[in-house]
Amino acid sequence: MNPRWLWRMSRWARNPPSEKRVKLFLAVLVLCLALFAVEYFFGAPGWMQDFRSQSKIRP
Repeated sequence: MNPRWLWRMSRWARNPPSEKRVKLFLAVLVLCLALFAVEYFFGAPGWMQDFRSQSKIRP
């Protein structure tokens, strides 16, 4: 493990993030997981698909 990570972990243990920051992180995490679940189970909508990458393939 990198010594920088050990230093960051010790600093985080001494000064943990505020409750507000933890709630913000959890809200963003839940939003990302919900978006992933919708795309995984229902597929991406048509406006989100990238059709340009298909035209780059040449025989």
